[in-house]
Amino acid sequence: MKHTVKVLALFTVIGLAGCGASNSDLEAVKALAQQANTTADAALKTARSAENIAMDAKASADAAENKIESMAKGQKTKHK
Repeated sequence: MKHTVKVLALFTVIGLAGCGASNSDLEAVKALAQQANTTADAALKTARSAENIAMDAKASADAAENKIESMAKGQKTKHK
């Protein structure tokens, strides 16, 4: 995603430069690209955090499932 934002910003700068854009226009594009990178970094951090939470939840669910299966097997043994 970062790469895409950088390429997009580069093309925008080239396009603006070709159209006689002023320094303030170029600075605005640069600021926008930096903001997009910051937002992308924050989104990636949030996604990684969510992935870790999901992995912890899956581990808990797997442990609970194993415990339930173990208890069910124990109940079958008692009834025999």
